[in-house]
Amino acid sequence: MSMRHMVKVRGGAAVGVAAVLALMLAGCSSGDDKKPQESQKPSTSQSGGGASAPAPSGSPAPSPTEVLATADGEEGVVLVVNSATRDAGGFLTVSGQLKNTGAKDFTHTTAWRGNELTSSGESVAGATLVDKAGKKRYYVLRDTDGRCLCTTGVNAIGAGKSVPFFAQFPVPPATTAEVEFNLPTFATATVKLSG
Repeated sequence: MSMRHMVKVRGGAAVGVAAVLALMLAGCSSGDDKKPQESQKPSTSQSGGGASAPAPSGSPAPSPTEVLATADGEEGVVLVVNSATRDAGGFLTVSGQLKNTGAKDFTHTTAWRGNELTSSGESVAGATLVDKAGKKRYYVLRDTDGRCLCTTGVNAIGAGKSVPFFAQFPVPPATTAEVEFNLPTFATATVKLSG
């Protein structure tokens, strides 16, 4: 599935697409050795459950089991990183959830888009990775139209709800085992890389 097509989606559909991506990435790193081929294909059912569908905007997303890092933000919003995987295409995909643990809806998401990729609208385009060992900072990749290869359409998170996110970066060298992930308004999170 091309990430370029995912970033063209707007509004609530972007959250649904990001939820599917987060589920696919979580499935790829689930450690289930019995059925490795199935984790690479989107499926309509989970073992022991019925059909699954993308979570609508503002509803809780399924919780991936692995938590690589967490970082606190404003007004009770917590960033959870569930995967940071090198892909064969020469990029690194970081995905996780933005959880609102507060008692009221959170709408201060504008800072997350950063200053550089404002054409992506409300997004997580302001995210960066820092490779301290290699002394490099990586910014979110963009498509040929200048839009970020990341979750877009994040303009609010309901009280007690979660929104899945992803962001793609240039891949750090194979010798880099961990990076610092930063999204504006959140504390820095140290994340171990896989792949």
